[in-house]
Amino acid sequence: MDGARHQAGIAAGRISAEEAAQNFADLHPPLDGHEAAVAADRCYFCHDAPCVAACPTGIDIPLFIRQIATGQPRAAAQTIFESNILGGMCARVCPTETLCEEACVRMTAEEKPVEIGRLQRYATDAQMATGRHPFTRAAQTGKRVAVVGAGPAGLACAHRLAMHGHDVVVMDARPKGGGLNEYGIAAYKTTGGFAQAELDWLLQIGGIELRTGTALGREVTLDALEADHDAVFLGIGLGAVNALACEGGDLPGVEDAVDFIARLRQAEDLPTLPVGRRVVVIGGGMTAVDAAVQSRLLGAEEVTIVYRRAKAAMSASLYEQDLAAARGVGLRYNARPVRVIGTGRAEAVEFEYTVDGPDGLTGTGETFRLAADQVLRAIGQALETGPLAGLELDGRKIAVDAEGRTSRAGVWAGGDCTAGGDDLTVTAVAQGRDAAESIHRALMEG
Repeated sequence: MDGARHQAGIAAGRISAEEAAQNFADLHPPLDGHEAAVAADRCYFCHDAPCVAACPTGIDIPLFIRQIATGQPRAAAQTIFESNILGGMCARVCPTETLCEEACVRMTAEEKPVEIGRLQRYATDAQMATGRHPFTRAAQTGKRVAVVGAGPAGLACAHRLAMHGHDVVVMDARPKGGGLNEYGIAAYKTTGGFAQAELDWLLQIGGIELRTGTALGREVTLDALEADHDAVFLGIGLGAVNALACEGGDLPGVEDAVDFIARLRQAEDLPTLPVGRRVVVIGGGMTAVDAAVQSRLLGAEEVTIVYRRAKAAMSASLYEQDLAAARGVGLRYNARPVRVIGTGRAEAVEFEYTVDGPDGLTGTGETFRLAADQVLRAIGQALETGPLAGLELDGRKIAVDAEGRTSRAGVWAGGDCTAGGDDLTVTAVAQGRDAAESIHRALMEG
């Protein structure tokens, strides 16, 4: 173990089991009853609460916090789940600092908002701990809906459809359901196998069949799904990763950050997971931060995020950037990769400084190098359009209307694969839920 700690290259055993347990502990430990009561007491219970307007799923935040304040956490959970069935996961991973908590009047007045996210977790955990599902199905309608993708959008859609009495078949290409909740979020945000536990809890509604290892364009086609079902919902996410378009971008040691995170999330013994001694992460979003922080927690000595634009342009929030810095990750801005250097495998990355002016992003000609035995690409993902013949696209994503309808009759879509998706779990949940309501209306009117 100690011999691997300072070993060059990509190696396992850089941390001990004890260090792994400490490094990957819950980022925000749950509130106890007293802490929740104190936190809830800070809420003004605004009538026209700006926090509600800032929540993509429209949770009645003042109501659920009042329910907590009056000693009714399970009633609070019911309020949350009525709007957001994945409220437990969203309480852990939602960027509340840029959504509901940023809009909180306490934030405006004191720069210390009500801890909405932690209160939401307190309530949803209380309900889920009972082992009981809070909803029951309506009478069966005899209608059958196919949902492709078992991520947040697909699961939210499937659950709402099942509540309305429809039979739902959810298909996913991976071995487990959950989508990015299972494979794509930092392990310290979703400890204790929460993604799988939440999925199992959601399926208690009944009427939902989950088929894993089933991919659109491989095991099933859109034409076949339409022929066998009364409606189809696509929540397929973004399966392709943008290439690193520079010399040496395909050298060994260069890989997609999403693959690195997925491998980490599925690892049963974190110290055995190989990581570089010097890691460079290219990108500026949440995937870049999650990959960089976890590389550091796995024992990488030097980890640097390099983003091509200014700090303010990063899609990762300032909170997440500060979290990365606090974990020892370096952040470099206004630089783009021009080549990966190495003999047989990555050894360094050369970057060019950039300026963002009226004509867009341009290079200055001035360069620098960072030593790297592992390079993680976090430069965005793209839609795999091959299996989507006949669907109109809006740019590089599926075009949908306000209800999630695609250009193909009987087919809806939501989440990151659509033009309205914004890479947030909570937005995907809202789109899946709303598409389910639209599907339900169409099936009942048909």
